[in-house]
Amino acid sequence: MRKFNGYKKGVNLGGWLSQCGAGNYNAAHYDTFITEKDIERIASWGVDHVRLPVDFHLFQNIDFTFNESGLEYIDRCIGWCGKYGLDMVLDLHKTMGYIFDDKAYCRFFFGESLQDNFVRVWEMLTRRYGQYSSRVSFELLNEITERKFAKKWNKISHRTIDAIRAINKDVKIIIGGIYNSSIDGLELLEKPADENIVFTFHCYSPMIFTHQGAEWVDKMPSDIRVNYPKKISGLKRQSHDVFGGDFDGEFIDSETLIGTGFFERLLEKAIAIGEKYDVPLYCGEYGVIDTASAEDTVKWFEDINAAFTHCNIPRCVWTYRSMNFGIADEHYAGILHDLIKLL
Repeated sequence: MRKFNGYKKGVNLGGWLSQCGAGNYNAAHYDTFITEKDIERIASWGVDHVRLPVDFHLFQNIDFTFNESGLEYIDRCIGWCGKYGLDMVLDLHKTMGYIFDDKAYCRFFFGESLQDNFVRVWEMLTRRYGQYSSRVSFELLNEITERKFAKKWNKISHRTIDAIRAINKDVKIIIGGIYNSSIDGLELLEKPADENIVFTFHCYSPMIFTHQGAEWVDKMPSDIRVNYPKKISGLKRQSHDVFGGDFDGEFIDSETLIGTGFFERLLEKAIAIGEKYDVPLYCGEYGVIDTASAEDTVKWFEDINAAFTHCNIPRCVWTYRSMNFGIADEHYAGILHDLIKLL
């Protein structure tokens, strides 16, 4: 399995140019949410890259034309990263016709004009940013959701890769699978088109702990609180009570405490795909919601970090600021020094 060179550990910049919230897709938000000082601070933590999620709202108008002023924020981030020695993943978090956290908004997979636009977006981004291929990688689209989109996504992604390669042969292109970029979703991705493809997944396991009380997660009670570590069998029962069988496959019934071995077993599934296709792997998101206790959060980071290190898989924590996961926020202040060591 090949390695994703230049990317070992990073920090997401969620909430800046993506998922901005109602009324915040504007200069007042973009100019203040992340500044050069933040990139300098992140670099001081010893990480080697950031992942920059961007939504189509930033740079594309409703008539499909492009907005130069929005693109300038991407330019700015690339410049700051270059100044402070960070590589970057440019992640298209939401495209016109598809928003990963709104299951009703999936016209993209059924509309040829929207797919044409998607290809055109990546052609534009490649012409603009392909020159930075030594330190900027492209993530085609964040978190494909349902299994019914798997074949369509393979077809769309291959078409988009062909379009990018007609302009730039070298830039790394990152692709995730279904089930919101789950490890299991990797199994339905097709063979990489070339040696500059990277497969990505997200790891928020066990969901019952990392997203405890998250109001946007289906079936999740807002008042539930879950400790870590605890016996795997107890976590499975708690997860099953909330989600039914949706996440049962993560757990092997055991009276032992959850630990590094739990994550290593999960990562083995990803490694098997990586070895099958000799494709690099990248965990583009992992983290713990701010409703979990700070002490338990550190223990979770210790275990997953040990597994990532053991398996030699690069990763990028979700996220720097806000979004209920911001490690620079007040909730994490008392443990930030510990978290930095565990990224």
